Parts: sequence; structure tokens; C-alpha cells
Amino acid sequence: MDALRTDAFGMDRLPRTREAIAQGIRAGVHLGAQLRVSRGGEPVADAALGESRPGVALTRNHLMLWLSSTKPVAAVAVGQLWERGRLELDDPVAAHVPEFAQNGKEGITLRHLLTHTGGIRLLEVGWPGKSWGEIIARICAMKPEPRWVPGQKAGYHLASSWFLLGEVIRRVDGRPFELYVREEIFGPLDMRDCWIGIPADCWAAYRAEDRIAPMWNTEKPPPEPYGWDTEERSTRPHPGGNGYGPLHELGRFYEMLLARGSFEGRRLLLPQTVELFTSRQREGMVDATFKHPIDWGLGFILNSNHYGAATVPYGYGPHASPSTFGHSGNRSSTAFADPVHQLAVALAFNGLPDNERHERRIRAVLGAIYEDLGLVGA
Repeated sequence: MDALRTDAFGMDRLPRTREAIAQGIRAGVHLGAQLRVSRGGEPVADAALGESRPGVALTRNHLMLWLSSTKPVAAVAVGQLWERGRLELDDPVAAHVPEFAQNGKEGITLRHLLTHTGGIRLLEVGWPGKSWGEIIARICAMKPEPRWVPGQKAGYHLASSWFLLGEVIRRVDGRPFELYVREEIFGPLDMRDCWIGIPADCWAAYRAEDRIAPMWNTEKPPPEPYGWDTEERSTRPHPGGNGYGPLHELGRFYEMLLARGSFEGRRLLLPQTVELFTSRQREGMVDATFKHPIDWGLGFILNSNHYGAATVPYGYGPHASPSTFGHSGNRSSTAFADPVHQLAVALAFNGLPDNERHERRIRAVLGAIYEDLGLVGA
């Protein structure tokens, strides 16, 4: 295993976890992984294992692609503006983006977007080839899904609702979404290398230093690059899918939420806002996209193991407490907080295998974290 240890603090405390990641490297499901684990705001482990690309070690300072683990950042931005009285959660989207009220969508609210119950699951929004304005215009012009009553049916919205939330934030605050989150969320959390839409000059500098970790297709050998780290895909913001940054920085986001909205003396959210957004707002509904019951907060996925721990998608492993909240990214990443154990975890692999092998590896790694920390049955 030492040959695979490239940049690892605290992994001696997590031997099962280290071996589970190493097993995935040997099996070819990923070249490497970054992991941040903390309890009560104190780091337990902060590590990068394996390779970024063949022959190049993955380090803690590489920027990893979060994919849909990006989504809670937009939710926290909405929470901040709600606290400040700039919007209400039950506002119709059209109250802030009037042109959205086309084709019968005037009843869709911000709450519907945050709980994936709006019925506008359009997957192809035109990103990254289209401009932000063109993407918003396309979403506004679309028709809702037939026989979908907002709030009464659930189905994961991959992209459309998150661009809309980003546009609401832009219109309410005045700053572009990507600038808002840098100044109001990433900055106060000292997430200096985290972005949703990396400025072109910063992307070029990261690229020159080989700090952007590519994502690999590992469905069959040999691994092939996805090409998701191109300038276009890295620099054009996607509020639901192209967050980039080291996982030790993303972990701070959940440490802040565990601390009820505060980080090192800086308050990002009120405690009651954290409680609201991370509590069950959508419960017991079968998700039409995932074909499985999943509970949701406002922008956060709640632990849904009670619907089938072996089958629930985007889960947090076999041992997470029922109040665990966070979000995962397509066959590659997860970040979450477990309030019962005061545990924050941020994990990203740089390989996307088929879904079955991904579920097997991520359940193994997340289960091992709890076992290594003696939290099973605690």
C-alpha cells in the first residue's frame, strides 16, 4: 500500500478505508482518490492516494471535479438570501425570472426546485456550448412534463433547476452566480481553490501546474479520459455539476454546517436555516429519475437507508445516522455531514466505472470510515 500513498495525513487511523481505496486502484475502477474526514471540526484524515494520471501522483492540492456534489452550494446561497429577506422559499420562480412563466410553469416555486419536484427534468440544457443567457432562455421556454403537478411528484433534476436557482441568485443579488459563491461561501470558508466556473486565467495557471485532476472512464480497461477538464467545461459555470476544488476544502463546507452555520468565527448561515435546509422536506416519495424512494431536504439528500440500504442511490454507506445529509456526484464523489457523530466526509474518485462497481466501492469505503473510527453501533 505504501507505493500508493502519495499525500496522506491521518490514514494510519483509517486502515480499512485505505485498503478499500487501494483495492479499487488495483481493480482499475479509479486511478486515485482524495479523502477528507473530520470529527467535531477537527481533522482525522486528509489524503490523496494513487495517481492523477498514469505515472503522476495525485496530491491533496489537485482540483477534483465534484459533479453533482456541487448542488448544495447553490442551496446554501439560497438560504443566505432567504435569511436576508431577499426571497421566500415559496416564491414562484417567475417572481424573480418573469419569462419562466411560459407554458404553464407559473406555479413552480423555489421550494419545488430545491426538492426536485418541479417537473422540468430537461437534461440537455445546452451547457457548455451555449451561453448562460441562452441556457436560461431555453429552460424558460420549455414545457413542464405532462401530468406532473409540482410538489406532488418527485424526480431528480440533473441541471435545469440548478441553472434557474443560479439565475434567481443573480437577479436577486446582482452578482453572477459564480462570483456570489466565491465571495459569500468559498471566501469565508477559506476554500481558495474552489470554483463553480474557474476564471480562464486561473484555469490556465492550474493547467500549467498540472493541478486539475482529469476524470477517467473506467467502465472497461484501459482507462480513457473523459475530457471534462477542458477550458470550456471548466470555466463555464454549471451550478449543478462543475464545482472544482480539493476535497480537503470541500470538507470545510460540511464542517460549517455541522457547526450550525459558523466557521472559525465567521457566520455563513443562522442555525435555524441550517436546520431547515437539512431536515426532511420531501419524504417517502419515489424518485421518478432514480426509481427509488429518497428523502430530500432543501438541496440536500437525506440518508434514505430505511428504504433499502443496499439499493438506495447516492447513499452515505451502511452506518450513517438517519439525520445524515449531503450530496453525491455521478459514480465518483460524495460529501456529507453526520450530526449524530459530528462527522464530515468529502470523498472523490477520479474514475467512473459502471454503476454497480461504483456502488460497491463507495459503500465499502464509507462503511470502512465508520468502522475505523469505532462508530458502528455507537
